[in-house]
Amino acid sequence: MTQVTVEVSSAPAEFDLDCETMIIGAGAAGLVAALSAQEDGQSVLVIEADPIPRGSTALSAGLIPAAGTNIQKAAGVEDSADLFAQDIQSKAKQENDPALVDLLTQQSGPAIDWLSETHGLPFSVITNFDYPGHSRHRMHGLPTRSGIELIDSLRSTCETRGIDIICERRAVQLHTDQGRISGVTVQRPDGGLETIGCEKLILACNGFGGNRDLVSQFMPDIADGLWFGHDGNRGEAIVWGKDIGADMAHLGAYQGHGNVAHPHGILITWAVITSGGVQVNREAERFWNESQGYSEAARAVLAQPGGEAYTIFDGQIAEIARQFEDFKNAEAVSAIKVSETLEGLADQLGLAAENLTATISSLPLNETDGFGRRFGDTQLAPPYFGVRVTGALFHTQGGLRTDEHARVLKTDGAPILNLHACGGAACGVSGRGDSGYLSGNGLLSAVVLGRIAGQAPSA
Repeated sequence: MTQVTVEVSSAPAEFDLDCETMIIGAGAAGLVAALSAQEDGQSVLVIEADPIPRGSTALSAGLIPAAGTNIQKAAGVEDSADLFAQDIQSKAKQENDPALVDLLTQQSGPAIDWLSETHGLPFSVITNFDYPGHSRHRMHGLPTRSGIELIDSLRSTCETRGIDIICERRAVQLHTDQGRISGVTVQRPDGGLETIGCEKLILACNGFGGNRDLVSQFMPDIADGLWFGHDGNRGEAIVWGKDIGADMAHLGAYQGHGNVAHPHGILITWAVITSGGVQVNREAERFWNESQGYSEAARAVLAQPGGEAYTIFDGQIAEIARQFEDFKNAEAVSAIKVSETLEGLADQLGLAAENLTATISSLPLNETDGFGRRFGDTQLAPPYFGVRVTGALFHTQGGLRTDEHARVLKTDGAPILNLHACGGAACGVSGRGDSGYLSGNGLLSAVVLGRIAGQAPSA
């Protein structure tokens, strides 16, 4: 993990370049903000630290939860923003700001419809399995169900519309002038510096998961977990925010994941669990209620001997999981083992066959087990599948507090009129820790706040 050194200073006498709306970060949040701002008639410049836009979006499954979309209606799914808000607040034990929850849920449907109908992104809603905590099918994804497809589609759309995206420029200094943001200094790959003035600045530089010091400070229980996010998430928004008196909330909130193939480092979709699979430890014994969610799974798995576990499922579940590109990639590199017998699977995974057989055969049908998980009426059947996994930190969920226009708020509650934040740079709706994370919360904040930030006029 690379640490970050960033500064806030007064504006230079003259900037090397000037623009109207500048966006720091070309992930989903930044590119959605760019499309929205251009549509509003603003001249837009996006700067990105990496050689090509990728970021945390590319590491995700690219699924965006939204309620009341035309896509849902066409699929026969009845949903509403109110129900979505209830699900978010229930998962986070009412720890979220209700106004922020309402804003994100009410604007989620229009945002997906806009991306689909105005910009041609071919979203569909997943209806063949349930995500924990969502009472309706509302996860929208592109055909491969991959974040790479999502970010590449957004980038292509921006480029087609003539939006300037300058890569290999990392923002290292924020400039202020009488309480307003006047511009930034960026660093080139050769170490040289350039100053860029702007009338409006949108922070879409994600969170601070790639900053070991900040992770240890705010979320020590996951500090030793595998970092599965993007190393560019160094916490610039947090550091700048502190220096300019911005308010921040829920800095201990994060999305973990307890189903990352180990040591391959490939995300295994949680569909293998929600469809009936289980996790066992080195003793081939179950150790928790897997239906709670994949974020909580990170701590549960890391607490096991060796910080690892084994996810067990069957061929019918594997067919569902193959709609995800990551799962097919894991199969291609033999991270996922398969056998016609539990004994054969145990041998491939290095588990005690007798213990694994006893664990799987004892799964209760149509009953709740001792961990509190309710099982369906179908027992796992040959062929059996298994994969060794570990727990990981994916991205942080706390950040800068924002208002209904995605403007950054100061500690006294007043907005900084021309500074906006979206995605991981802003406080999300996952409560105070990891258990409040509802599937898709990260991209929900990225897409909805990104669109709102782009629409906001330069103050």
